[in-house]
Amino acid sequence: MTCFMKPHHEDITEDMWQKIDAVIDDNKHTPGAVITTLRKCQEIVKYLPVELIDYIADGMNLSRSEVFGVASFYSLFSLKPKGRHTIKVCTGTACYVKGIREVINRIEGEFHLKEGGTTDDRRFSLEGVRCLGACGLAPVMVVGEDTHGTIAAENVIKSLEAYK
Repeated sequence: MTCFMKPHHEDITEDMWQKIDAVIDDNKHTPGAVITTLRKCQEIVKYLPVELIDYIADGMNLSRSEVFGVASFYSLFSLKPKGRHTIKVCTGTACYVKGIREVINRIEGEFHLKEGGTTDDRRFSLEGVRCLGACGLAPVMVVGEDTHGTIAAENVIKSLEAYK
C-alpha cells in the first residue's frame, strides 16, 4: 500500500485517500499508466487538486511536472472542482442562430455562473461546447446525461430546478 505522507485537502476524505492508494498501487509498475491513474483518481475526488497530482507523482515515482503536464493537457481532466451537474450548452451555428446565447445568459444570471465555471455550492458547472450532434433540436443543452432540445431561454431555469 502506498504510504507517502498524505497532504491535507478539504475535499479529500480518509476513505478517498485509501481508494487513491489502491489505484496508485495497482498502476505504479505499469508503464504509461498515468492517464488511467489520473482518470480513476478524478472519479474518486471529482477533480484533480494540485496536492493530489503531487501525491500521484510521488506514488508512481514520476516527476510532478510530468503528471501535471498530462493532467493539464487532456480536456478529460479538471484541475478545478466541478459541480454535481455539468451543463453543456451547444454554441454551434444552429444553436447560436436559434438563441443559445440568451439561454446561457439566463443560466449565468440565475446561478451567478460564467461559462467554464462552477457555482459556489458546486451544484452546477457550465461548459460551452462547439457541437452536441443534435442540430435538429437546436438550441440544445445537456445536463449530465439528459439532453434538452429546443430549450427556450424563458424555460431554462425551470428545467434546471429538477437538478439538486
